[in-house]
Amino acid sequence: MALLLGLIVGAVLGLTGAGGSIIAVPLLMAGLGWTLPQAAPVALLAVCAAATFGTIAAWDVAYVRYRAALLMALAGFVTAPFGLKAAAALPVTTLTAVFAAVLAAVAMRMLWQAWRAPSEAAIVRATVAGDSGRSQGKRVRLNSEGRILWTKPAVASVGVIGAVTGFLSGLLGVGGGFVIVPALRAASELSMHSAIATSLLAIALTSAGTVTAALVQGVEISWLTALPFVLGALAGMLAGRKLAPRIAGPKLQQGFSVVMLLTALGLGAHALQWI
Repeated sequence: MALLLGLIVGAVLGLTGAGGSIIAVPLLMAGLGWTLPQAAPVALLAVCAAATFGTIAAWDVAYVRYRAALLMALAGFVTAPFGLKAAAALPVTTLTAVFAAVLAAVAMRMLWQAWRAPSEAAIVRATVAGDSGRSQGKRVRLNSEGRILWTKPAVASVGVIGAVTGFLSGLLGVGGGFVIVPALRAASELSMHSAIATSLLAIALTSAGTVTAALVQGVEISWLTALPFVLGALAGMLAGRKLAPRIAGPKLQQGFSVVMLLTALGLGAHALQWI
């Protein structure tokens, strides 16, 4: 069962790009009957492995902004333990309700993106010429070579994105691509493809750091379940990447968003003891 669930997560991530891994936690909860605190570290292991694979195999290295990814990861390392402590302190029902709200928000954003910017919904396809963020009002600017100009506003903006991502990673066991990608697009001149590639590296590093922090804090991981889940996620992502050019696009994003929204409603109802 863990292998099958991992395959689903990996395929979704491969087809939809950064942000698709948010489905890992609810799948583990539904498929294995786990609570969110039990599912979160295992989901992060799979997210870390899949994001690492995605960074190495799925994206041209020219798209990755390594310093930005490292800065976000370092900020995330600082805030992830606070997210873990908050997760341990909150009742499971409250934590599940928070996750449901985040999942619903991400689903609505993806629906909006697929409707307003269909070219950006097909984020796993080949790069479109001129795919860059508008420069007006951006705090993170690029030089003529496309590299980030590390001004104080740029450092602060990228650091805040990483800090928020790290906290959510510790709190909910999510990679945070749904935060990093739109935040980078809003704050910087990076193209969609560069934002996703940079996000994957930051997610890989942040997830690894969060899992390490969880182990240090005494969180137990079911390795007999985690390893097949991780292997399944890697295999699923490879398959998803191969299928992406044929089926990825706005309609896929819309369909996935609807599934996420229904999942969020189910989690919310469960948290409120409606079912």
